[in-house]
Amino acid sequence: MSEIEDDDEQAGAEKGTESVRPIRALLRGLEALQELNGRPGATVTDIARAIKLPRTTAYRVLETLCVAGVAVRDTTDDRYRLTLKVRALADGFEDEPWIPEIARPVLAKSAKDSSWPLAIATLHGVSMLVREPVERDGARQPALRAPILESSSGRLLLAMGGDDQRAILLDVLARSERPEDRLARDKDQLNRILAEVRNNGWALYDDTVAPELSLALPILIRNRMLAALVMRFTRGALNIEQAVEKYVPLLRRSAEEIGKAFETSPTVTSPPAAG
Repeated sequence: MSEIEDDDEQAGAEKGTESVRPIRALLRGLEALQELNGRPGATVTDIARAIKLPRTTAYRVLETLCVAGVAVRDTTDDRYRLTLKVRALADGFEDEPWIPEIARPVLAKSAKDSSWPLAIATLHGVSMLVREPVERDGARQPALRAPILESSSGRLLLAMGGDDQRAILLDVLARSERPEDRLARDKDQLNRILAEVRNNGWALYDDTVAPELSLALPILIRNRMLAALVMRFTRGALNIEQAVEKYVPLLRRSAEEIGKAFETSPTVTSPPAAG
């Protein structure tokens, strides 16, 4: 039995439940994809160190990505690189049907009451994918990725999401060597942050060195967080107290309207309620 399979069996034994367990091999493949995406090329040793795996396991993960056609090993330097096929993984996700069908009309109305950009953020691998459904300055803005722990939407997801999902994400992030993931290893501070988010019902992220702050509220479907509704604003125009007082009610109304429209839509299937 491989190390990856051993991990799955151990996880099931520790939980003592027959419920569906996350596939750790898949999570490790996603981690490897993310590492390759941030490098011009990486060796087996590079990936093994980055995602904290034995070299033999990292090798199997990388070779599996090659078999799937999303990575290739360059025989001239033994480095693995992503192929153009990776773009297909993001293309469908970018166009989730409910976003243009349900979220865009709601946010188009909300934009009239807010002079700040509104966006939808959803979990994508081990980062948040943030996109603005409503055109700005006559053009649709490109989707952006945001670190889970260094974004209002990511912190909201951790605070409002399910226990299993949070545990898995934090396990992955804690093993990461990326600076933006280091908070995952400070459990006391992170628990304080997430407790505050739950108490408030919203999350705010302030980088202090960046000119913009972000404010996020959950879009809930039968008590399950579907996505985050995010507003970005500049530090000089609003302080935190002003932003919360003026825009939390607006964002909450918009999030609730999106959630209700999602549940009653004849063309979109609602996700199951959170356990």
